Amino acid sequence: MEIFYFVVFGGLAAIVAGLELSKSNKDRINTSSAFNSFKNNYLLVYSLMMAGDWLQGPYVYYLYSTYGFGKGEIGQLFIAGFGSSMLFGTIVGSLADKQGRKRASITYCITYILSCITKHSPQYKVLMVGRVLGGIATSLLFSAFESWLVAEHNKRGFEQQWLSLTFSKAIFLGNGLVAIIAGLFGNFLVDSLALGPVAPFDAAACFLAIGMAVIISSWSENYGDPSENKDLLTQFKNAASAIASDEKIALLGAIQSLFEGSMYTFVFLWTPALSPNEEDIPHGFIFATFMLASMLGSSIASRLLAHSSPKVESYMQIVFVISSAALMLPVVTSFLVAPSGVKGGSISFSGCIQLMGFCTFEACVGIFWPSIMKMRSQYIPEEARSTIMNFFRIPLNIFVCLVLYNVDAFPMTVMFGMCSVFLFVASILQRRLMNVAETHKSRSQEWSAEKEMTSEADPLNP
Repeated sequence: MEIFYFVVFGGLAAIVAGLELSKSNKDRINTSSAFNSFKNNYLLVYSLMMAGDWLQGPYVYYLYSTYGFGKGEIGQLFIAGFGSSMLFGTIVGSLADKQGRKRASITYCITYILSCITKHSPQYKVLMVGRVLGGIATSLLFSAFESWLVAEHNKRGFEQQWLSLTFSKAIFLGNGLVAIIAGLFGNFLVDSLALGPVAPFDAAACFLAIGMAVIISSWSENYGDPSENKDLLTQFKNAASAIASDEKIALLGAIQSLFEGSMYTFVFLWTPALSPNEEDIPHGFIFATFMLASMLGSSIASRLLAHSSPKVESYMQIVFVISSAALMLPVVTSFLVAPSGVKGGSISFSGCIQLMGFCTFEACVGIFWPSIMKMRSQYIPEEARSTIMNFFRIPLNIFVCLVLYNVDAFPMTVMFGMCSVFLFVASILQRRLMNVAETHKSRSQEWSAEKEMTSEADPLNP
């Protein structure tokens, strides 16, 4: 493997270590021992859940190909997963507000374990059932756990700023360190122990089972709106009404869909972008490098969120512009760098430039996750939190299905250019969100001041 990969990985590792070790008291949030115990419990569960997810990711396509399925059939399986997340996942995820977030988290574990078990069968129909179960589980993973955390954090009376600390640590561990370890562990199971491509799925099921045991034994139940008189359709109507009536929620949903849609498209495109002529690239090592870049981003986010200024609505505008520029690099290099006609070999010069840009984008992803979680905790009403969060994923899943279905219809530069435009639009919407939030805050302050003046002027008038 070329020294270039080690230089990039080592450089990122040094920066992450430097950032973490150089944190001063100003960059840290003083918390209570009760909160630390609560936070560590959630981080343990979240890390186990993400380990179960990350172990599967690199081997899904590979497993299907070993069963003899072609690119078209595998594409249909992937579309089924995202389609299931959009249809069934939205319904199941919304039930978390009414039936309980702890119960929904346990349902995630059971559903994903069943999905892992289906991977033992080479039958296409069984694998399709597994993809449907996996799609439902994905919706629960990205809604139920966060909804439980926010509600439980507020129920226990912890300071609002401490929530940002849990978010940033969860991304640093779950989307960074755990992802790297899971990738290496999966590689050890498949290559070193020669247990076959289904082994990571069995390991994932074990981690999910351990996490479920921790949830059952240590989590208390919380709800969004447990009232008996509201059926699922009413929940959907209330969530849609909240999105339509509050511009902040609608903007937040659009921003999330634009960014995550670009992110999932990038997941499909980075491999052919770095090896257009079938260059020999170390996929596992590059994946680990991306996760390290994501850890760098979450480390930066933890510093930013520890301070009252700059506000999350402000700095995220810059993050979206940088991520837009990073995904525009493949388009720029296609015009400025002459393509190589030689098949095979090592990564090209344009590939090296793109890899640096992709690492920058992954760092933006690391900043995005805790920051969007922070904004969701501020703007989404508690009684419909899971329902609204799953509503946000509907346009995302539609977009990803369309990309998967038409992945061969457009040149790669067009796909990257489209993602870059989406991210730039996200930065514009983020600015609009900041302006709307500031206007709403100033009006609330004026109303409160006016109310106080009225009560002082006429204390007998209730």
